[in-house]
Amino acid sequence: MKYFIGNWKMFGVPNSIYILKKINTFCSKDKNRKKYRVIITPPFTLIEKFAKIFKDKKISIGSQNCYHKDPFSSNTSAVSPYMIKSVGAKYTLIGHSDNRNEGDNDHLLKSKVQFALKNKLKVIFCIGENKVEKKNKKTIVVLKKQLQNVLEKKFNKKDIIIAYEPIWSIGTGKLPTSLELKKTAIQIKKILKNIFKRKSPAVLYGGSVDEKSIKIFKEINEIDGFLIGGASKSSKKFIDIIKNYYR
Repeated sequence: MKYFIGNWKMFGVPNSIYILKKINTFCSKDKNRKKYRVIITPPFTLIEKFAKIFKDKKISIGSQNCYHKDPFSSNTSAVSPYMIKSVGAKYTLIGHSDNRNEGDNDHLLKSKVQFALKNKLKVIFCIGENKVEKKNKKTIVVLKKQLQNVLEKKFNKKDIIIAYEPIWSIGTGKLPTSLELKKTAIQIKKILKNIFKRKSPAVLYGGSVDEKSIKIFKEINEIDGFLIGGASKSSKKFIDIIKNYYR
């Protein structure tokens, strides 16, 4: 099973539902529809409405983050995993570079993962190295630390998806080569096997994924899907990514 996950970031109003309706219509008729799963993570403001409309459809709804306390607290503007689950979300992103940059450390991230799993949310855990770390050949060291400091053997690996997003690639148009990505994916899966003492969870790639770059990645069997940013805000671009992957 491959994953095509759209991260809308700070985008979307109630009328943006038309984007998902077009994607859902395509997925319902696509001859390859049983080979993949589509997940969209809109802002908190849209989760309940979108989750209701797509409850039994081809699209699953997730959140872009969650708070590290549960179920309720006195923290202004915080939204807990319990609250996210209660409005119909099935997934949550945790550890995106945007949030790490805003102060999410490993301790907070571990709490988020624990509470998300406790509330039966599937976790899409984001990891990635920055430009300097890549230049200094520290990619695997950085990724290993990010994984080992947060994930534990006791976590149910069936409810965890890893999204490798090199920070230097997000929104820049710069991409790892096929060989680089293949090697990195193999290393990530090796680290995950050591953590869970069994087969690795799915490993996705994110970073400048669009309808053109997807062709580069389709031959890399070690990649189990994609976390898509800007292109997921357009139904045409998102659909073209899926079409071009299976072309």
